[in-house]
Amino acid sequence: MIARNAGRMADGDVYVLNDPYNGGTHLPDVTVITPVFDEAGAEILFYVGSRGHHADIGGITPGSMPPDSTVVEEEGVMIDNFPLVKAGVLDDAGMRALLAGARYPARNIDQNMADLRAQVAANAKGVEELRKMVVQFGLPVVRAYMGHVQDNAEEAVRRVITALKDGAYRYALDNGAQIRVRVTVDQVRREAVVDFTGTSAQLPNNFNAPRAVCMAAVLYVFRTLVNEEIPLNAGCLKPIRVIIPEGSMLNPRYPASVVSGNVETSSCITNALYGALGVVAASQGTMNNFTFGNERYQYYETISGGSGAGQGFDGCDVVQTNMTNSRLTDPEVLEWRFPVRLESYEIRPGSGGAGQWHGGNGGIRKVRFLEPMTASILSNNRLHAPFGMAGGEPGAMGRNYVVRHDGSEEALGHVGRCEMEAGDIFVVETPGGGGFGAA
Repeated sequence: MIARNAGRMADGDVYVLNDPYNGGTHLPDVTVITPVFDEAGAEILFYVGSRGHHADIGGITPGSMPPDSTVVEEEGVMIDNFPLVKAGVLDDAGMRALLAGARYPARNIDQNMADLRAQVAANAKGVEELRKMVVQFGLPVVRAYMGHVQDNAEEAVRRVITALKDGAYRYALDNGAQIRVRVTVDQVRREAVVDFTGTSAQLPNNFNAPRAVCMAAVLYVFRTLVNEEIPLNAGCLKPIRVIIPEGSMLNPRYPASVVSGNVETSSCITNALYGALGVVAASQGTMNNFTFGNERYQYYETISGGSGAGQGFDGCDVVQTNMTNSRLTDPEVLEWRFPVRLESYEIRPGSGGAGQWHGGNGGIRKVRFLEPMTASILSNNRLHAPFGMAGGEPGAMGRNYVVRHDGSEEALGHVGRCEMEAGDIFVVETPGGGGFGAA
C-alpha cells in the first residue's frame, strides 16, 4: 500500500484493504491505514493501522466464513488499496458501492460502514498520540526509541535461540494436507532458519494460508519463547530466515480460497513449530469457528479448548490458544440480539492428555436455535488428536454435531454447513491439549 501510493498521499487520507494477497489475512479482517504527516503536511513520519474482523463481508454464507469455498471470490468482497478518506472527507458512497458490487456482496453494509468509521476514529486517536509524543520528546528521540524497541526484541529472541536445538515436525490436518517444518539453529551466530519445504501444495479448499499468516505464526511462536515483557514487533523476526515455498498451502497463488488459513491453518503452523522445537505439547489446534445467520442476522464466534502442557506446567482448561484471542459474547447479549439460546457451556472432562503435566481440557458448547437459520463450522483436530510430548498422551479430538428438535443426532465433519430449524441444537465439543512427560 505504501509503495503503490508513494507521492500521492496527503494529510487527511485514509486507506482500506483486506486483500489476502497483499498483506491481508482473510477477507473479514479489514485493515485501515492512516499516514501520519509532520505539522507542515509535507513528510510522512509514521503510519497508524487498525485491523478489525467484520461480522460479514459478503460471500456464499452469512458471516463470511464458508466451510466449502474454493476461490476467494466466494468468501466476500475483496478490497485493495481503496482511498476511504481523501483530505478528511469520507467516501461513503464509493465504499458502499464497492461493498455492494461484488458477486457475493456484503449483507449489512450499514454495519460495515459503522465498523470502518470506528477504525478511522481509532487511527485518528493514534495519530493524535504520536504527534503529542513528537511535540514532547522531539522527532529524533521518538524515532530512536522506536528503533530501540525492535532492537531489544531482536536481542531477546537471539538469546532464546542459543537455548534451542535443531528439530523437525510433520503436522497432519483433517483434510489430508500436511505441514512440514524444519528448524535449523546456529547457536554461534544466534540465528535460526525455519523451512516449510515439503508442505502440501496449494489446496482446492480454503485451508490455504497467505504468506503473511505464516510469517505471523512464526513471529508469535518465537515471541512466546521470550520470558521478558517486550512488545510484539518485527524485531523478533530479524534473527530468523523463513522459507515458504511459493504455490504451497502456506504461500498460495490467487485466486485460492483462504478463509480458514487465518483461523485454522495458523494454529496448525503454531503447533508444528512447537513440535519441531520440542518445547510444548499441542494445543487444541483450532479456533472452532462457529457462524450462523441469514439476510438479517450474522454472528461469528471462536470457541476455546485445551492448551498444551510443557516442562513444569499443566495446560489450561477451555482457553483461547495460539493464534486467537477473541472473547465470547456475553450470554445475555447473545440471546438479546439473536434468536438463539445458549443451552450450556462447560468443561469437557477427561479431554486433556495425560502426562507428568496434564493437558488442558476442552469445552462443550450448545446453542439452541429459535428460528430457521444457516449455521457453519470450520474446525480441525476432529480426525487427528493434538499431540503429546516427551511421553505425554495426546488430547481428545473434537466433535461437531446437531441435535434435531425430534431428538435425532446429525454428525458433522471438521467443516460443515447445515440448515437449523427452531428447536435444533448445534453442539461443538472442542479438543483437549496434549500432555507432557510420561505419567
